[in-house]
Amino acid sequence: MSADDKQYISYNNVHQLCQVSAERIKNFKPDLIIAIGGGGFIPARILRTFLKEPGVPTIRIFAIILSLYEDINTVGSEKEEVGVTVKRTQWIDYEQCKLDLVGKNVLIVDEVDDTRTTLHYALSELEKDAAEQAKAKGIDLVKNPEMETKFGIFVLHDKLKPKKADLPAEIVNDKNRYFAAKTVPDKWYAYPWESTDIVYHTKMAIEQGNDIFTE
Repeated sequence: MSADDKQYISYNNVHQLCQVSAERIKNFKPDLIIAIGGGGFIPARILRTFLKEPGVPTIRIFAIILSLYEDINTVGSEKEEVGVTVKRTQWIDYEQCKLDLVGKNVLIVDEVDDTRTTLHYALSELEKDAAEQAKAKGIDLVKNPEMETKFGIFVLHDKLKPKKADLPAEIVNDKNRYFAAKTVPDKWYAYPWESTDIVYHTKMAIEQGNDIFTE
């Protein structure tokens, strides 16, 4: 992928992508949000604002940090290459957070569905954690399917490309469980929180038409 394919995405665009997706996500009725760092942090926080319902407690956001992209240490370049394995550097301390996943609707948030490797890893590990919590409570999920944890996924951009990992069909084929604000070509998307010069970044986003969201 060449530098000519680099697409600058503005904060305005991110905000609006979250806003237009929120109405669909409300159908999923998330009880909590798990943001994948660092790209999922800001979208998760913006999204929570649009999911807030009067008289209902604000949805809690929990953070996990996984790394799939590795800097190739090219001087003067922000370009990254896809790594081979997922690095798990921060996870949820369920006891400290008093977080019970059993029977909850959990929304996983990241900025982009690229190779799908990170999303696959996060979902798989969280499903294991939820199953272990149910087992510790003595809950038989076969006999009590209503206590099964239901996962959904939200990304700003889903790249049109072959994926290196899979997500369950019951999620990706369900418009009320898999939410991609925008399906986009396989290009290099530069997000504003990665920028060291936000003025130039925003200028480029405006020139490329990536400032104000349009269908």
